Amino acid sequence: MMKVVVDTNVLLVANEQHDGVGPDCVAICVRRLLALKAEGVVVVDDGFRILGEYLGKTRPNASKGAGDKFLKWLLQNTSNSSRVQTVSVTEREADLFDEFPDHDLQLEFDPPDRKFVAVANSHPDKPPIWQAADCKWLNWSAALAVTGVSVDFLCPEDVFRFYEAKFPGSPIPPLPSG
Repeated sequence: MMKVVVDTNVLLVANEQHDGVGPDCVAICVRRLLALKAEGVVVVDDGFRILGEYLGKTRPNASKGAGDKFLKWLLQNTSNSSRVQTVSVTEREADLFDEFPDHDLQLEFDPPDRKFVAVANSHPDKPPIWQAADCKWLNWSAALAVTGVSVDFLCPEDVFRFYEAKFPGSPIPPLPSG
């Protein structure tokens, strides 16, 4: 059974709340979230950091988008450990986690993204982090892979396009293998 940590942008893309992503990326995110609901395990933190971010950016009670529906399902299953697993992470300062595997790299990360890495690293199975369209993760994925934390880019074409626009003239880092 697949276990994953889901970056918030996967829900936002599935809800069509992310400007610039193509329809294929939306479809991929919707399919992945549906598959996860059907037969996967979502890993979150015990401090409600991930779920709190989801709640702040989606509308689970409106249940209009696939990301909203996924969050509603997730909230309904938080006490079902066969569907949602919770790990403890230690936040020493705002958005600085003991469980982040590379403390120097942590400082390069956008503060709100650090929790996803800390959660993945804290879980004994080190589940992959699903990433839809945040191109900055390309800069970090190789260093994370060295620590055993993997990033699964669901929409590589969109990520590459966003990377070229955000970092013009910079070589695009390769997608992680495996």
